[in-house]
Amino acid sequence: MTSEALLARVDGAIRDARAQLVSLSHDVHDYAEPSFAEHRAAARVRDELARAGFDVTETVADLPTAFTARFGSGDFVVGVCAEYDALPEIGHACGHNIIATAAVGAGIGLAAVADELGLTVEVVGCPAEEHGGGKVLMLERGCFDHHTVALMVHPATADADPATTFTQGVSRFAATFSGRAAHAAAAPTDGVNASDAAVVAQVAVGLLRQQLPATARVGLFVRDGGQATNIIPERTIVDFEVREFDLERLRDLSRRVHACFEAGALATGCTVEFEETEPEYAPLLQDARLARPFADAVRGLGRTVLDASDMTGGSTDMGNVSQYLPSIHPMIDVKGSGNPPHTRAFADDAAAPGGDEAAVDGAIAMARAIVEVASDPGVRRDLLAEQSARAPYATSAVATSVGTRS
Repeated sequence: MTSEALLARVDGAIRDARAQLVSLSHDVHDYAEPSFAEHRAAARVRDELARAGFDVTETVADLPTAFTARFGSGDFVVGVCAEYDALPEIGHACGHNIIATAAVGAGIGLAAVADELGLTVEVVGCPAEEHGGGKVLMLERGCFDHHTVALMVHPATADADPATTFTQGVSRFAATFSGRAAHAAAAPTDGVNASDAAVVAQVAVGLLRQQLPATARVGLFVRDGGQATNIIPERTIVDFEVREFDLERLRDLSRRVHACFEAGALATGCTVEFEETEPEYAPLLQDARLARPFADAVRGLGRTVLDASDMTGGSTDMGNVSQYLPSIHPMIDVKGSGNPPHTRAFADDAAAPGGDEAAVDGAIAMARAIVEVASDPGVRRDLLAEQSARAPYATSAVATSVGTRS
């Protein structure tokens, strides 16, 4: 079968499924379940894949809302990542309903040509991208060890060339200051004020920002700062995160920010303890062998692909996957939106016609890219050779450099 015939079959299978894909996207959007609680969304996505003939396995990697769905038996194993967690209070303001739907659509399209291309298509249900690092946990537990490539698509306000799109790594922590309670009016000198320690730390972080490169980000908030005005607070908890585009710079930034919290403790006589609250998200690496055919496929759908090298900020646990095996995490435009993600307006747009079109076009573009890569003898040979030489994640050099938290 010619490449044109394969692409036509892929396109036809996805377009024939458009009605159920749009229904799936709207259902997941309505559920809007947060990280690790995506029970209805995961079940809805699994059921759609089962109806399409995929062999579904629930509760993988000891995660109740993670799953895999497989079709085919070829040596070229494609992992298509589905996300379906929502943000607290503002729902699918990152459009994960579109991500899940595009993954299902791409799976359906690739299943139509799996035999001809020697593919195994595996849609990987990945919980807790927003908070919790579902893909990191799945990586550490071997869920991506058998994949040749992995990919997903993310909604945005432009069709960005994946070759120019990168994300920051992020590390998240909680700092707990411990002091001594006292009556704030009758015996304030008997107290050791944990809230003051947090204030000193926040001032230190604010001053540090002047010395940081433009690529760095530091965010924080006081989660627990006391209970009453007439009690010197004996405990204060500050959640904070650091972001950078390079792992070495990320860890250096983390050390500098930790020192700000240690300074708060030293200045006030408190103690401070740190807890890593989520797995570290690594910076994203876009594989050029997948990025170019994806961008070409998007152009073939009548969209304009933009250089996104000036777009900075944001992190994803797909970065960890991309550090281990060839991957892409491209952006697709929600036409008519113009609203930035993580806003209520973008949540509305994710279930509007522009969101529906993004889900279907994203599915087609991913499937077309895989058809091109798997049909190219040289690229296919190289990718399979890399897979054969790759150690299981738990013993890989990537796991050592990024770190494991099983």
